[in-house]
Amino acid sequence: MRLNPIALFAMAAIAGAAPQSAIAEPKALIAAGYVDVLNGDLVRDAVIIVDAGRIVAAGPASETQIPDNAKQIDLPGKWLIPGLMNVHVHLGLILPGIQMLELAGESEAALALRMADNAYKSLLSGVTTIRLTGELKHADLAVAHAIARGQFPGPRIFTAAEIVSITGGHGTTLEPTNDGPYEVRKETRRQIRAGADWIKIAITGGIGTPGGGVQQGLMMPDEIEAAVEIATRHGIKVTAHSGSSEATREAVALGVKGIEHGYFLDREVLQLMHQQDVWFVPTMIVSQPATFEFFRRIGAPDWYMARVKEVGVDHWNAMKMAVEENVNIALGSDQFPFEPNDGTTATIREAEYYLEAGMSPLEALQAATIQPARMLEADADTGSITVGKFADIVAIDGNPLEDFKALRSLGFVMKGGHVYRNDWGDDDARTVPLPDEEAGDGHYHDPF
Repeated sequence: MRLNPIALFAMAAIAGAAPQSAIAEPKALIAAGYVDVLNGDLVRDAVIIVDAGRIVAAGPASETQIPDNAKQIDLPGKWLIPGLMNVHVHLGLILPGIQMLELAGESEAALALRMADNAYKSLLSGVTTIRLTGELKHADLAVAHAIARGQFPGPRIFTAAEIVSITGGHGTTLEPTNDGPYEVRKETRRQIRAGADWIKIAITGGIGTPGGGVQQGLMMPDEIEAAVEIATRHGIKVTAHSGSSEATREAVALGVKGIEHGYFLDREVLQLMHQQDVWFVPTMIVSQPATFEFFRRIGAPDWYMARVKEVGVDHWNAMKMAVEENVNIALGSDQFPFEPNDGTTATIREAEYYLEAGMSPLEALQAATIQPARMLEADADTGSITVGKFADIVAIDGNPLEDFKALRSLGFVMKGGHVYRNDWGDDDARTVPLPDEEAGDGHYHDPF
């Protein structure tokens, strides 16, 4: 029986494996206000009561009673929003460049430890839920289970386990390859047996793999259909790495429910995605000039930068059209969630791109919170500040619906009722320094 991250966390809490400070006493968060991302309402002079890791009351201070035994966490002048979500993450993979040379021959044990460290840094950056979209050696599953058991801190993890790839296709220098529907069926079953929550297939070439054009549809229809058929029988959705309108159109017709990147999507296929309720995870940060400093920092080779620049303008136009066509959009960065970019983190800069592409501040905030929760079918437990949901809450220095750049001031992180970071208080928060943008260490990026 497969257990998703929500069920795993619930089991850990019952077993007493969750951090004791997360469940030992109720907490009262007192702040200038919070944003109800479900409808855009602003609750000012706010109090949120947390008990046993979940929100038990939320509202104006005048209407919300604080229990006598609650620990008060005062955040004067700060605004509370749901913990951020990032649904295109690779905690272990790297781009061509300096880190690829440094990590050549990395052992499975070292990989798992590096992924765990990156998971913790992601949590500290305000990202309380992630979906992994292709890792190696099933280290992602070990890290996800350890976090769920409370062995070390990190975000809630959903994962596609290992990518299902084909010979000569995107990612083939890193992953086992599969050709024809029978091999794809077997590989899809293998990932599901290991514990995958999603299946990811690579149907076109990609920026990070030298072979195969970004717009070329490389996976055959019977191979796509095979993955969808097996995943559907197990109640799992398939998402596709795709840079091509034609390949995307084919995949959507065959039942794929997510498209990653979408570098060259046209309006017609975006309209089809809207009609078929297919999710779009744009990963804008990988192709836009404002965040090119990252590539210089990691020493990306010339051929890689040429491919990045090849897709940039069309990728931006696809994003703007997706907003216009009301496609379901969930935030994914395709960089570590905490990665420094353009003066903030990759996750927050990605959300800012959505605003610049035409979303309202509320829509951009929803794309980083409740929309990913809906995509993951976890919105009964996460994604908004709602009574009954997990207390995954972050604080920022301003109302993001009035000034979206207030997200850049994020300085408080609570996940499941436990405070992991509080830059404005002296409570029991466990913190480590966030990555130094100039240090250059720990900054990896994946090729998907």
